[in-house]
Amino acid sequence: MNEQLKTILNKAKLNFIVLAAILLIAVLGKISYPALTNTIFETADKLVSDLILIFVAITLGAFIPNFKLVVLGAIGAFIAAMLAIYLGIFTYLTSEYLFSVLIVVLGFASIANLYRHYREFKL
Repeated sequence: MNEQLKTILNKAKLNFIVLAAILLIAVLGKISYPALTNTIFETADKLVSDLILIFVAITLGAFIPNFKLVVLGAIGAFIAAMLAIYLGIFTYLTSEYLFSVLIVVLGFASIANLYRHYREFKL
């Protein structure tokens, strides 16, 4: 394999892990609890039309050099918001909605970061 391709694949390892985790969640969710999984992914599908969320996710993935910070930050914000729901601070949010937002943000940020690494590839 080309050395440059190995370097890019090594840099993009976390991106593939994030995308594979989203796919694994979808498959395992369809097997174990299809109603909840359908609700989450239908909400995620509706969130894709929310352009501000998509622009933020793409900006995070494309312009923050350390993608680990993006992943940890998104998961940390998800955990903090879930804790706020549990404590009754956010009464208008649901855990399904937050999980849908997390899937959309991590998915688009991961794809944008993959594209950033792909642009470095020269034939």
